[in-house]
Amino acid sequence: MTTPSLESSVRERYAAAAEQREVALCCPVSYAPRFLERIPLEILEKDYGCGDPSRHLLPGDTVLDLGSGGGKICYIAAQIVGAAGHVIGVDFNEPMLALARKYQTAMADTLGYANVEFRRGRIQDLQLSLDRLDAKLAGAPVSSAHDWLSLDETIEQLRQSAPLIESSSIDVVVSNCVLNLVKTADRDQLFDELFRVLKPGGRAVISDIVASRDVPEPLQKDATLWSGCVSGAFREDQFGRAFEAAGFVGVEILERQAEPWQVIEGIEFRSLTLRAYKPLASVETQDGCEVIYRGPWAVAIDDTGAELPRGERVPLTDSQRAQLALPPYRDHLIWSGEFQPVPASDCCGPGGSTGDCCEPTVVSLDF
Repeated sequence: MTTPSLESSVRERYAAAAEQREVALCCPVSYAPRFLERIPLEILEKDYGCGDPSRHLLPGDTVLDLGSGGGKICYIAAQIVGAAGHVIGVDFNEPMLALARKYQTAMADTLGYANVEFRRGRIQDLQLSLDRLDAKLAGAPVSSAHDWLSLDETIEQLRQSAPLIESSSIDVVVSNCVLNLVKTADRDQLFDELFRVLKPGGRAVISDIVASRDVPEPLQKDATLWSGCVSGAFREDQFGRAFEAAGFVGVEILERQAEPWQVIEGIEFRSLTLRAYKPLASVETQDGCEVIYRGPWAVAIDDTGAELPRGERVPLTDSQRAQLALPPYRDHLIWSGEFQPVPASDCCGPGGSTGDCCEPTVVSLDF
């Protein structure tokens, strides 16, 4: 008998979970009741996650939900971002997508606006639309090696001419207990794609399961543990480093489950929610821009490795300005001269709604 791949195990388990609720799939999460009241019970009963990244969204955001499943986080996000925002859910599981799409019209009627859509694709390949690929295959099925080679060309053309998600088009990427389901060999591509689709200054807010130490290979090969969000867990200290390696800055832990969700062979598995930013391309400042680090630490070290001693003037390079202008850093600094922290086009939705990353918290001082 052929052993099913980890990906097929995930697909089959979540397809079944779209039909019949599986109570033990991921850990329980509390969501704001006011957002749940408008969401159909069928979606709420068949939702599986380990955190609530939607808490960190803003009005007007364009949101991408990786592994959107039955659509719960998307429909919560729709209420937060409002009519000026937009929400895109991506999943490769057809039964889950069918559940999410089933209620699109009803949710639009309930909210008074339609700002949610669902697209079929693999979250580690946000360039390829599987729905568009299916349409191509329907007209040109693969029945020979020649057809297979032609299919490769078709797939590449689809990625270039009609990508599932455009580059630099998203304000916030969220995900809820899904990254750990991607096989290890595809994870570099996963983080590169996450980085690609975000606008400069955009952010990723990811809830996922992490492990207290490396998961042994025998556990990683267990399809049930893998599809159950366990054996594919990132090691806790390496989760943030994966974002750093892809080019993200301002990586910070927003929430961490105190007690483990599960302990297997002495390894603790728990939920973690992390936020990270795509650097800005540039920041407008006066020549000779300097900052003073407010504290409380004696010395802060930025992601470029530069030291910022508390209370001392520090001249900034272009790359430092682009990084330190982001929300996690800027409120810890006193800036010289006139300074626009984040261009509105890079962090606010089309309606120009304000939020933490849009308000002009400018400190203009002469040292």
